[in-house]
Amino acid sequence: MSQHLATRSFLFVPGDRPERFAKAAASGADAIIVDLEDAVGIADKETARAACRTWLQSGGTGCIRINALGTEWASEDLSLCGLSGVQGVVLSKAESKSDIAEVAGRLLPGVPVLPIIETANGMMNVKEIATAPGVLRLLFGTVDFCLDLAIEDDGDDLASYRSLLVLASRAAGLQAPVDGVTLDIGDAGRLAVATRRARRTGFGGKLCIHPSQVSAVNECFVPTAAEMEWANSVIERAASSSGVFMFEGRMIDAPVIERAQRLLRHMKPPLSSGGARVTSP
Repeated sequence: MSQHLATRSFLFVPGDRPERFAKAAASGADAIIVDLEDAVGIADKETARAACRTWLQSGGTGCIRINALGTEWASEDLSLCGLSGVQGVVLSKAESKSDIAEVAGRLLPGVPVLPIIETANGMMNVKEIATAPGVLRLLFGTVDFCLDLAIEDDGDDLASYRSLLVLASRAAGLQAPVDGVTLDIGDAGRLAVATRRARRTGFGGKLCIHPSQVSAVNECFVPTAAEMEWANSVIERAASSSGVFMFEGRMIDAPVIERAQRLLRHMKPPLSSGGARVTSP
């Protein structure tokens, strides 16, 4: 099964701006998402769909974000899902296991569904969605979620909801979820704070809306040099120790050793060079 292994950055590109598709693919993002939903005006839905089809049929690859099921555009969007080159389908406003099944049934074997949780109903059913066949990772649509719940800020006010996504993902055996976008494109400090918070609270990646955000997001989800030095030292000591041992004034036991091993695994390149590609395990 093709998988977005350790994908840190997903870069949205508007579906009606085909001149940006190749630039997005070359941005360094681990995956691109050709957006047929929020980034495209109602009058341009058909144009965006045609541009996406042309991109895929000419050898382009990437995920596509389709409009929510039940909208007037969803049926035609679904007609793109079985095309070669589709690496995943991002389902807007996913709210149930049946939503996932409807999309999964239109995909080529091994192509995953990436549901965006961005409504109250989606959050209430997140455990059910996470266990639906075909789901690889959960994405958090923070902007629409805040709108639906009349929440004013997408920072700490969403802490409990972020925890639910992390918990549901872990319980279902999914990869760590992907946090929402940072709308302030020119505010590097805000992006850094948001990305560090995402990693600290159990997320494994972040959605991006501009190529300038990609490198900062990728860097944040890679262990620091100090973390790597600590992890290597712990593994070396563990190899020559039996049971628990002391290291740098701390007791090191099996869970701490596992954390060190996870850090080392994260240093493996998630995707081949060139970006926006998905590898198989």
